Amino acid sequence: MNDDAQILIARLLTHQTLRRDDKMVKRALSDDQFRAELDKRLLESGLKLLDNVYADHVTLALHRAVEPKIFGAKDIWQNNNFGLTRDGVALLVVLWAQIILPKRERQETHHVDVDQTDMFDKDNPIPRAEDASIGISYTALLADFGDKLGKKTRMDMNLGVLAKLGFIERRGDVILEGPLLDLMMDTDLLKERIVNGALADVFKRAPLAVAPARKSANDPVLDASSEADAAPDIQN
Repeated sequence: MNDDAQILIARLLTHQTLRRDDKMVKRALSDDQFRAELDKRLLESGLKLLDNVYADHVTLALHRAVEPKIFGAKDIWQNNNFGLTRDGVALLVVLWAQIILPKRERQETHHVDVDQTDMFDKDNPIPRAEDASIGISYTALLADFGDKLGKKTRMDMNLGVLAKLGFIERRGDVILEGPLLDLMMDTDLLKERIVNGALADVFKRAPLAVAPARKSANDPVLDASSEADAAPDIQN
């Protein structure tokens, strides 16, 4: 078992993300004894497994307890989000709100509505992200947010950085969810404070009526201070 945990950790460190349907990842998510060994090994190195039932991938992140020792004072590490500039972080939050929130709604609605008449409680898994996630148009994004996010040159540069980091994928004019977009940002914390708060004016619409989401097993990845409303602290 120790060897398997070692191999899985090494693979995650090497590849950054692995799919949830990977054989060893599935074991980590279903075998309590193996997961306990994996978590123990990760904690010894100041790391934790980031797992989200709404995402198709898992990844590793720093354990919350060691973040101050790595990044220093809280006001310093808030700005240490993968080296993204402020407009890059703003673009990331806009993309998250445009792609992840609608995907979550589709996943949760499907999970609740399918087979309501089934008396025998058949397995009704949440749809995979790749089946429920719909991309957004780059042209529309530029038209709606270009002036607020540095115009075309800055936006293109930041989209390139986000794609390289694994937050998004680009296919022609369409911007799609990357493996990290729904893992590294805490929807439970973000949806009210960002979409109904900091981004309410940006979207030029009334606050979204967002249904309460299930509590994630992950530690919150955003700082709770008001400064996080403008520049969320992304789990490194």
